[in-house]
Amino acid sequence: MAVKFSEKALDHVINEMINVVDHSKDEVFNISEGARSEYERLLVELKETKEKVIKHIENGDKLDQKVRFSRQRLAEVSKYFDRYSEEEIRQVYENTHKMQTKLAILRQEEKILRDKRDDLERRLINLSKTIERAEGLASKITVVLNYLQDDFQQVNEMIEDAKEKQEFGLKIIEAQEDERRKISREIHDGPAQMLANILLRSEIIGKIYQQGDAKKALDEMRSIREMVRSSLYEVRRIIYDLRPMALDDLGLIPTIKKYISSVSEYQQLDIGFVLLGEEKRLNQKYEIAFFRLMQEALQNAIKHAEASSIQVKLEIGENQLTLIVKDNGKGFDPGIKSDKSFGLIGMKERVEILDGKLTIQSVIGKGTTISIQVPYNAT
Repeated sequence: MAVKFSEKALDHVINEMINVVDHSKDEVFNISEGARSEYERLLVELKETKEKVIKHIENGDKLDQKVRFSRQRLAEVSKYFDRYSEEEIRQVYENTHKMQTKLAILRQEEKILRDKRDDLERRLINLSKTIERAEGLASKITVVLNYLQDDFQQVNEMIEDAKEKQEFGLKIIEAQEDERRKISREIHDGPAQMLANILLRSEIIGKIYQQGDAKKALDEMRSIREMVRSSLYEVRRIIYDLRPMALDDLGLIPTIKKYISSVSEYQQLDIGFVLLGEEKRLNQKYEIAFFRLMQEALQNAIKHAEASSIQVKLEIGENQLTLIVKDNGKGFDPGIKSDKSFGLIGMKERVEILDGKLTIQSVIGKGTTISIQVPYNAT
């Protein structure tokens, strides 16, 4: 219960951290986008302001020329005062004053536009720096977020892997106890019962022989021989299930062929076997491992896949061993763990011990392919 609570608490903390960082990334992105929009708007405003400044400068220069000409006219009127009427003198003074006033206003507006232009340019520089910093920060946050997600994903995987291994260990103990019960029951119901029956029948033979009925005693002896033969067969079958002696005597390939033939006949299934490469004896640890892997994969296909056809392929290369078990069964979702997956976990553990790789490809309704690749060192 404490373990489950800790896992939930850790998941909550991890998710909260990732959400905070992700939210911060969104906020920085919004700031960057807002600054960029403002930057684009100010660019347009700066362009318009510069055009206005240029226009005011041109208008000011033209008006300045007119003011100079008016001043010359005013100087001439003032010098030759007696040559002009009072009305002409008044108009010259008024026109000069108006143009001077207009020029002053124009120059003031030009100054305001120049100040606005300079302010816009400074704001654009600051906004450009803000956008650059925001983009840099967003990039760093993205890197941090990726690290967080990857690292915490690894933490979750490590926790999940540890949990699976703990459950797998318990399953192994449970399977061992089940196997002991099964062997005990098979010995009790099979060879033990037959031996007890043989003992009883041998006593009967002794009594029959004492009575002088040799023919009946001989018939009983034949019956006992059949019972001994059956007992011997059962003992050998139990021993084979525990560890096929052919594996030590003949090697991996003949043992696989014999096992597939027996299973195919007993289950009435189409089970094919293909060997690629040279048929030869392998290092004992590889022969034991690959026989058990083939056995587990085959039993999974028979028990759970409900397949009508199974293909087993073994490739013996110079530096690599490859085992593929493919069925046309109902398939499953490899991402969903169930009690049936502990057989696959056991296979994965065995493959990892050999520094190999196990791949499972399965589609619901289209069958399953289990591929095992292990580097092989003959020494």
